Amino acid sequence: MGVKTISSVLLSFTLLTAIGTAETAFRVEVPDLKGKEAKAILMFDDVTKSIEIRPTKHVPVVIPYANIEKCSYQYTHERTAALTEAKVHWLEIDYHEGDAHKEIVVRMSNSNRIKILDALKRYTGIDAEIEGNADKRRQVH
Repeated sequence: MGVKTISSVLLSFTLLTAIGTAETAFRVEVPDLKGKEAKAILMFDDVTKSIEIRPTKHVPVVIPYANIEKCSYQYTHERTAALTEAKVHWLEIDYHEGDAHKEIVVRMSNSNRIKILDALKRYTGIDAEIEGNADKRRQVH
């Protein structure tokens, strides 16, 4: 094999790896202890069989798939600066760490919510429970 062939193979592998990784990582927001939202990355890691939530300024949370008890999806209404209402989409993950019951809530964008819920089902086998009158398949405007 020539240098060009090896370079092409390496570039193709890099692109495929990047595409595969991008599909399992999503931008979300996570409320801190004071209720202020921090930007974070939600990742489904099929190698370690865990969900990783990596806030920009806080300690990452790693939840093994086997420790997840349930997940639920809902949306709430929030007033915007223009005094209109916008829907805010939430995913709550209930899990256990040893004997302790824990939960984490992430705020999803409207454009990522279906992708995140589909990835949750694909990687963990868990369908998020729909709370309230939210229909996760209907486009919400």
